[in-house]
Amino acid sequence: MKFDEILEDYLGAFGLHQKRLYLFMCTPAIFCGVQLMSTVFTHNIPKHRCALPGVSNDTYAVQGPDHELLLNASIPWKTEKGVSVRDSCLIYKDDVSGGQNRTTQECSAWVYDDSVFKNTVVTELNMVCGTRALRSLANSILFAGLLFGSLVFGIISDLCGRKKSVLLAAVLYLGTGIGIAFSPNYLVFVIISFFNGASSIALFISPFVYVMEIVGPSKRTNAGVIIQFFWCFGLFLVGCLAYFIRDWHHLQLTITIPVVVLLGLYWAVPESPRWLLSVGREREAEKILRIAADVNGVTLPRKLFDKDTLDAGPKAKVTEMFTSRVLLFRSLIIFFNWFVVTIVFYGLIHNIGTLVGDIFLNFTIGNIMETVAYVMVLLLLDRLGRKPLHCGSMLIGGIACLSAIFPVTYGGQEHEWITVTFCMVGRFGISGAFAIIYVFAAELFPTLVRNSGIGVSSLSGRIGLIIAPYIADLGVLVDGDISSALPLIVFGVLALTAGILALWLPETRRRTLPETIEDAKDFAKNTGKRFYQLDHSYDTTVQRDNPTFDQD
Repeated sequence: MKFDEILEDYLGAFGLHQKRLYLFMCTPAIFCGVQLMSTVFTHNIPKHRCALPGVSNDTYAVQGPDHELLLNASIPWKTEKGVSVRDSCLIYKDDVSGGQNRTTQECSAWVYDDSVFKNTVVTELNMVCGTRALRSLANSILFAGLLFGSLVFGIISDLCGRKKSVLLAAVLYLGTGIGIAFSPNYLVFVIISFFNGASSIALFISPFVYVMEIVGPSKRTNAGVIIQFFWCFGLFLVGCLAYFIRDWHHLQLTITIPVVVLLGLYWAVPESPRWLLSVGREREAEKILRIAADVNGVTLPRKLFDKDTLDAGPKAKVTEMFTSRVLLFRSLIIFFNWFVVTIVFYGLIHNIGTLVGDIFLNFTIGNIMETVAYVMVLLLLDRLGRKPLHCGSMLIGGIACLSAIFPVTYGGQEHEWITVTFCMVGRFGISGAFAIIYVFAAELFPTLVRNSGIGVSSLSGRIGLIIAPYIADLGVLVDGDISSALPLIVFGVLALTAGILALWLPETRRRTLPETIEDAKDFAKNTGKRFYQLDHSYDTTVQRDNPTFDQD
């Protein structure tokens, strides 16, 4: 008897026991969202200028007439978006006797506006002006840790079990999170951040795999979308904490220490019975399933397992998807969409700090838009289909981001709220596409290479994730009036291109999924023939941040 048949026909696809475990194992996703998106606040670049030489009590805020005179004599002015402001990085090299021909130089000390944040990583390590690219590098190294963590913890999860992988990630999260708060310099900070990123994503990957293994095939699509709401709750939580805790050290400790509650999963959650079966521990797996049956109020047959319970059937290499023109074209479109949706999704979140207006309000509105997008996907995915919903979401996100050029080009500072609006609409569209691409891609790859195909797709997304901070920081790294809209323009072009290319993908809703490479070749030819999809048994244990795949 197949394991999925046990879940669907006897135990229940999503009984009371699975619901309890689902709630417990979705909780780690909250910490993943909290930690990864806390950088919007801890890495924030406040307003700054050169520190006045010899003035020990210098502050960014003007203290009085004498202080203002000293500032005018020391700090040059520049025009930014039609408004005169003091230069952030230059100071006069000579005294006031130089008149109109005074020369300037870059400074090595700064004062920062502390009206929003008491301090941030940027203000403490002076990642501004000539070293401003260090912030982008720090975020990129953090996201590189996600790739490392996805690979390493994927292996640990397969070798040692899903539960042990979560507990190990929680311990590493605790140690590195505290270590970040006390980092003495930039090098130590980015090294610890790398491993913190690895542990953070593991708190999403291993629980995701676990919950997908305990629910029946008919419930996996919804289960895979609903866990995203726990991620969203983490975003709302870190926004609320950052509002009340303006010191980045205290904020980092506050979002780290509560992870100790996850250690309680050791007693509250049993190991995945599917994993236990895969390593030959049948007696333990059967004991867990029979306890679950008692909780669900059902009776299991006397003999549960046989030699074919976890038989995955024949194997194939993902490179076989490149053996024909149609499959190669389809695979490249999927890989590119995964790359774009990842780069735009994380880029838009990290770009929030550069937008006009209150950072906390902008962050919260963006989170609301993301949550609404997930609700939309949950309600419409099986009604409208994968392709129209994915392409529509990508096009909405792309057009909204690209439209940001108009208020910047044809309006003044009073119209920058329009840019913020476009950014939020873009967040809505790309969040919906993010949730859809996992289901859509999993159904497009044939069963023989499904895990490998999704793994390569997710790997392409991780590459985009490493690049995302640099695009999000274009407004900081590039000078000029259009700099604030430049990240959105890049995101818009990428999303539009990916959305248009996705129109060449076949629809998968209510269709028999391809099993073999030949089925995949014929899949697009039979678009007019619809089937109600009865077999949902494909492995959906790969999600947003899991690039692990079969390498046979």
